Amino acid sequence: MPEIAQLDIFFNETRLKQLITDVLAEAKRQGATSAEVDAAVNKGFSVQVRLGDVETVEYNQDKIIEITVFFGYRSGTASLSDVRPEAIRAAVEAACNIARFTDEDPFAALPDEALLAFDYPAIDIYYPWNISVPQAIELGKECEAIALAKDKRISNSEGVTVSTIEVWHGYGNSLGFVGVIPVTRHELSCILIAKHNDEMQRDYSYTLSCDPSMLDSISQVADQAAARTVRRLNARRMSTVRAPVIFAAEEARGLVGHFVSAISGSSLYKKTSFLLDHLGKPVFPKHIQIDERPYLPKFLGSSAFDDDGVRTRNNVFVKDGILNSYSLGVYSARKLNLETTGNAGGVHNLFVSTGENDLPGLLKKMGKGLLVTELMGNGTNIMTGDYSRGASGFWIENGEIQYPVEEITIAGKLQNMYGNLVEVGNDIDKRGNIQTGSILLEEMTIAGD
Repeated sequence: MPEIAQLDIFFNETRLKQLITDVLAEAKRQGATSAEVDAAVNKGFSVQVRLGDVETVEYNQDKIIEITVFFGYRSGTASLSDVRPEAIRAAVEAACNIARFTDEDPFAALPDEALLAFDYPAIDIYYPWNISVPQAIELGKECEAIALAKDKRISNSEGVTVSTIEVWHGYGNSLGFVGVIPVTRHELSCILIAKHNDEMQRDYSYTLSCDPSMLDSISQVADQAAARTVRRLNARRMSTVRAPVIFAAEEARGLVGHFVSAISGSSLYKKTSFLLDHLGKPVFPKHIQIDERPYLPKFLGSSAFDDDGVRTRNNVFVKDGILNSYSLGVYSARKLNLETTGNAGGVHNLFVSTGENDLPGLLKKMGKGLLVTELMGNGTNIMTGDYSRGASGFWIENGEIQYPVEEITIAGKLQNMYGNLVEVGNDIDKRGNIQTGSILLEEMTIAGD
């Protein structure tokens, strides 16, 4: 069977479940006491246009199956993409050979059967985009043309990208659970370059959704990309100062992401988290709540079961500023002598409670300080909480933008940054798994000249 045709048949719940079942049966035949299979097939394409020409057209069509076998408390894992019977036998045999020679790990085993999502509901996150490559190219060209015409200072483009992907993810284990979730993801992005005298600045905009009907229009993306790029012109450096800082919503997501990393099971049992032994202790001010909602329709982080096959659930990680729960899968929960929270593989639709202000309202509330719109580098230490990132944005006075700033560094301790969080804006950026608005912090060190 040709490879493409062989792959196409697995974009089907019944066929993907049967493939998982066949791999599990082979593991049992080769003597494994238990086994689990993680499988994913995906297809899609991405086109990029620049200055009216097609730069790239990339097709993506792939599958990956990972089999983990257990011999008591010994485990071995192997991956395959070829699903012919002889390839499956060889992959399972490789996993079994690994397992026979590994050390025992008393925490490595399948979940308790009662935790598995046998009755999982359908999740409303599958909306294929009926768009051809030529249509995507024309969409990209039109978006770029609109953007380039917005301002004479926009001198160049790094391109407009239109992409779409369809993924069928399946998991099964020898306890009898087999589940499949289809999901789609569509995106359009525009990157521009503006020039004034000898200065050049770059910025972008993008729209992202599982449902193509929920994507912003190309004119909206073009308008925002042009406005964001032009407003960065005439950027200045600034002197080192301590001042309030606002993280714009799309950058605030990363700030919350550091918290998620710090409460994740692997960071905790490895003792590499600054929030180790913080359950029941205040981490944020009392007005902050952080919770997880995994079943929301058309949200990119929705899922009915986690990477262990455990049913997901609503979780409250922060209640009235106090750390209420860690984020755990089965293995990390056992290592910590706790219960899984259905978070193997990460969190699902994390929401940070918001205040009454949008971004302009937060600027007025701050009065004077820094609005961060872009972060560079990876200067975050989850073990100590030390935080230092390159940044650019805008200096604010009297609640209004005064001028753009660049080549600065913002620094602090995550413990203090979270503890001194003043307000979360209601301008929620919905383009990711973490739903948060802009975040106003009481004070950080801003290092410049």
